[in-house]
Amino acid sequence: MRSAGLDPSVRYTGLITLPVRRPRRSLFLRYFFTLFIAVVVPLILGAVSEAWFGYREQRLHVNELLQAEARSAADRIQTFIDGISDQIGWVVQFPWTEGDDDPHKIDAERLLQQVPAIVSITLVDQTGTERAFVSRLGLNRIGRGANMAEDRAVLGARASKVWYGPVLYRRDSEPYMVIAVAGNRAADGVAIADINLKLIWDVIAAIKIGNTGRAFVSDDSGRLIAHPDISLVLRGGAGSSIFNRLTSTVAAANGSAVVTTGDEGKAVVAASVRAANVGWTVIAQQPVSEAFASIRAGLWRALSLVLVGALFAAALAYWLAHRMSGPIRQLEDGVQRIGAGQFDHRITISSGDELEQLAKRFNEMAEELTASKEKSERISRLKRFLAPQVAELVEQSDERLLEGRRREVVAIFGDLRDFTAFSARAEPDVIMAVLSEYYEAVGAVVSRHEATLTGFGGDGVMVLVNAPVARRNPAARAVRLAIDMQAAVQSLVFGWRAKGHAIGFGVGIAMGPAIVGTVGYEGRIDYTAIGSVVNLASRLCGSAKDGEILIDPAVAEGVKDSIAIESLGVRLIKGYDHPLPIFVVARSDLRQSHSQERKSGRPVDAVADEARASSQPQDSDGVLP
Repeated sequence: MRSAGLDPSVRYTGLITLPVRRPRRSLFLRYFFTLFIAVVVPLILGAVSEAWFGYREQRLHVNELLQAEARSAADRIQTFIDGISDQIGWVVQFPWTEGDDDPHKIDAERLLQQVPAIVSITLVDQTGTERAFVSRLGLNRIGRGANMAEDRAVLGARASKVWYGPVLYRRDSEPYMVIAVAGNRAADGVAIADINLKLIWDVIAAIKIGNTGRAFVSDDSGRLIAHPDISLVLRGGAGSSIFNRLTSTVAAANGSAVVTTGDEGKAVVAASVRAANVGWTVIAQQPVSEAFASIRAGLWRALSLVLVGALFAAALAYWLAHRMSGPIRQLEDGVQRIGAGQFDHRITISSGDELEQLAKRFNEMAEELTASKEKSERISRLKRFLAPQVAELVEQSDERLLEGRRREVVAIFGDLRDFTAFSARAEPDVIMAVLSEYYEAVGAVVSRHEATLTGFGGDGVMVLVNAPVARRNPAARAVRLAIDMQAAVQSLVFGWRAKGHAIGFGVGIAMGPAIVGTVGYEGRIDYTAIGSVVNLASRLCGSAKDGEILIDPAVAEGVKDSIAIESLGVRLIKGYDHPLPIFVVARSDLRQSHSQERKSGRPVDAVADEARASSQPQDSDGVLP
């Protein structure tokens, strides 16, 4: 564009420098931001301040509620334990003398009837000798028994009158503890009771915090002692790591409520209280979604007001910027032209604002689309040399699937029999005609079955199933592919033999782990597989006779219920230290597939497989599981 007033016929010797004009801000953005600040920002600030102060008040309320529930549960548990200790104390009221074991035993039996939580009780005299044992689960006994003077329960009870043992888990599921109580006089002895802690479940199950909040009890190791869901307690140490983490996190807050991840994997607000005598931790928790439901409702109301304000500001801004509709229509027309494939179309807008910048970006996009079209054409040409799946992955730049990795694959090798002798005596044009027919038939079958053709090697082909794209039931898919490939090539063999060409076709299949990925150099790369499974498939192909499909034991195991196979016994394979069992696809399946191939040009099994595959659910990657 020439500046106004300059005569093109005059030659100017000086350099004309025009001042650089900064683009003006878009009117739409200017009006929108102005109205947004005037209308929406005050609403946002009000909503944020209300939410902040409301959250602090609700957090304080939840903290007080959880601490009160935890203290209440700890007090009730302490009352439960103290009540049992008081009941045990009644059996050590009288001194031990010779010949009075029966009265003490009767007192112990009466205690088991009155306190269901006590499973067994052992009475020890002043010398530390067991004098009576009464149990709900075992045989009762009286008389002098084992010397328990050094037992820690006896020592603890004599030192502090009442001794609480650690929580133990019978059969790694049921929580128990030992309570030992000494009499007021040394002659009264000591009573040692096994307590079943499952009955604390009644105390914990009665605690409800809101609609879904609850409390539970754990010991110092993090294992559950009591929980509203008794099955979690009976699992033993299966989930102790979760509760240990939760207990440590809440205990570190020193009694204050803390937001953490609960035992169900959801965010909760939790507070803890220690039960003083027994050293257990009582944790009361409530889901965050329930604890702060009122705050969330307030935020939704504020968000609605903000949305209304934003819509109002946008409407006014659109009305004020309506005069920009001309450039916008020009951009729309340019988009339609680009969508129609006119990548050489360019837009010229001289508005001096963001619309001009947008027009420049539009023109840059058109140039990039032109380059992308040329790249797509190159990829289309690349598909003539690479497997279609590999070429598509290259086109989509999904290089992760092409990186070297180990995976289960099925390798298929096919090779023309007696081709070397044929090529030695045939004319070059005849050889190329045979190979062209052969490659076309094999390629059509491989494409129909959506397998990966890694490449042609003279008269041999290598096909991969289950790489790079995973397939359902790869063994059966590979054998069906080989059957159809054998049928397609055998149709050609009849014609070749009619012309005097003694050529056959054999196939070998093996399944196992292999390293799959791209190999090559900067100018050319191929997708291939490396591993013993590839070597085995090649060896099987070399051993296959005309019309045969030899398979290894892994493939045979995968198809034995759907495809007729026959065992050829054990054979020694080159490159392997010991013989391997070899199988062959039955001739009946080959003849059936050959007949279908000749009639319709497409096997019935492949059609059925595709119909079944289309009705199967797909995973997130679009690949059948």
